[in-house]
Amino acid sequence: MATGGEAPEPWYLALLGFAEHFRTSSPPKIRLCVHCLQAVFQFKPPQRVEARTHLQLGSVLYHHTKNSDLARNHLEKAWFISQQVSQFEDVKFEAASLLSELYCQQNLVDSAKPLLRKAIQISQQTPYWHCRLLFQLAQLHTLEKDLVSACDLLGVGAEYARVVGSEYTRALFLLSKGMLLLMERKLQEVHPLLTLCGQIVENWQGNPIQKESLRVFFLVLQVTHYLDAGQVKSVKPCLKQLQQCIQTISTLHDDEILPSNPADLFHWLPKEHMCVLVYLVTVMHSMQAGYLEKAQKYTDKALMQLEKLKMLDCSPILSSFQVILLEHIIMCRLVTGHKATALQEISQVCQLCQQSPRLFSNHAAQLHTLLGLYCISVNCMDNAEAQFTTALRLTTHQELWTFIVTNLASVYIREGNRHQELYSLLERINPDHNFPVSSHCLRAAAFYIRGLLSFFQGRYNEAKRFLRETLKMSNAEDLNRLTACSLVLLGHIFYVLGNHRESNNMVVPAMQLASKIPDMSVQLWSSALLKDLNKACGNTIDAHEAAQMHQNFSQQLLQDHIAACSLPEHNLISWTDGPPPVQIQAQNGPTTSLASLL
Repeated sequence: MATGGEAPEPWYLALLGFAEHFRTSSPPKIRLCVHCLQAVFQFKPPQRVEARTHLQLGSVLYHHTKNSDLARNHLEKAWFISQQVSQFEDVKFEAASLLSELYCQQNLVDSAKPLLRKAIQISQQTPYWHCRLLFQLAQLHTLEKDLVSACDLLGVGAEYARVVGSEYTRALFLLSKGMLLLMERKLQEVHPLLTLCGQIVENWQGNPIQKESLRVFFLVLQVTHYLDAGQVKSVKPCLKQLQQCIQTISTLHDDEILPSNPADLFHWLPKEHMCVLVYLVTVMHSMQAGYLEKAQKYTDKALMQLEKLKMLDCSPILSSFQVILLEHIIMCRLVTGHKATALQEISQVCQLCQQSPRLFSNHAAQLHTLLGLYCISVNCMDNAEAQFTTALRLTTHQELWTFIVTNLASVYIREGNRHQELYSLLERINPDHNFPVSSHCLRAAAFYIRGLLSFFQGRYNEAKRFLRETLKMSNAEDLNRLTACSLVLLGHIFYVLGNHRESNNMVVPAMQLASKIPDMSVQLWSSALLKDLNKACGNTIDAHEAAQMHQNFSQQLLQDHIAACSLPEHNLISWTDGPPPVQIQAQNGPTTSLASLL
């Protein structure tokens, strides 16, 4: 609460000192702090002191109380008065920034936008504030899903940063624009922009932590771009660079020396947040590649880090990281045969979304998709269909839409009597013609779904063609789960056709791969086939061993099925409308290392 370059009156210094003492007490004495600041107005102070005090009061009330109307009143006065005072940029633009933030919190976005535009217009001689306000308005447009306007503003910011000689902040603006272009799937614009960013980052010589944080931002965009495209193998060099980069950052000490250019006074993310983000993209990669134990290990690390951070930091990005981590680990649990734990974690995502309407609006489709996948795993096909249909209604994201349609098609195939709906879906995800997304992984999965349908229809040669296409694509990018599923289904086809040798050549590697993932359903399927194969070939001992394996897998899955369906959270499968229901926590449900972390 410093007073800047003024020569303050003793009464003012005394009141400020008391206010700051009360604000920084443990615990803070906010009411007394506010009283001291309000007392300043009794002395009829000059405009500079009056404006600054209104800003201080607005800031304290905004950050430490729920009295947002009074905070808004003080900030509006600070903004109005400060515009009449010359050379008073810090108070003027901080008031504008904070006031627009408060407007957004009160859903007064139409008041925030013109305020920020005015502040941007009059801040061109103040590089730090001009850049900060441009970032703020771009973020506001992004939250409103107006990515075109946000990209335009970030482009303006990049050019401004270049003119004022800040290559560092120019890179931040360009990388932020690249992130939005990736969200919009404007890949032809992304590639040259990322190439330019790579050159700027490598050529910039400045604070080592700032340089490495730019590299992390750049590499995170590259890695997520590859993962969106389902290119799990191709991403490995970038992911390795990213992991090395975060290790470098963790060994560097934060430099207290401020940059000489005020436009360089920005950080993309705190170091600790970057660590969690790198764990997160590693989990995404491990899950897509089918290294589920590795995904579990990094999820545990990330959630422990998040737990520590959330004790000190209420930044909404931490809750977003937590939800995305849980979404991925839930899918892993369903594959590894831990449905009860997955269901409890789905309930945790519901609880996180209950605390934040924005988080819920961003993740509602994913939440219903996860419930749909859970319903498939416990054989509640009607509920699975309802969950996937709800998710389709809520999403505008093409990759997620394609993923949902692929899983809904598998539900219709299992039900066996939904031909019209099934063919309508399959036309929209035809891997041979106009596939809706560029994802290698999703296209390979679409071939598998076609192969599965042909198998159930007894068209075995056609099924083999589709499954060999899946195998070719999944081998090219190390998509282990799709490889295992394709191998076991091909093994089943060869068994039905009486070609036991070829069937064995498919089922044995499927079993090995499924054990490595581990994928419980493919292990169950493979062990059943191995039992029948060995029996047909007269290998009694091997048949008995396979039968024992099959019995063990069946028992594990059955026990987990009963545990999941007996949890109160199982009622979530009926929820298809509105915000997530308030969940009753299970009293004696299974506990996990994760449950204790959250």
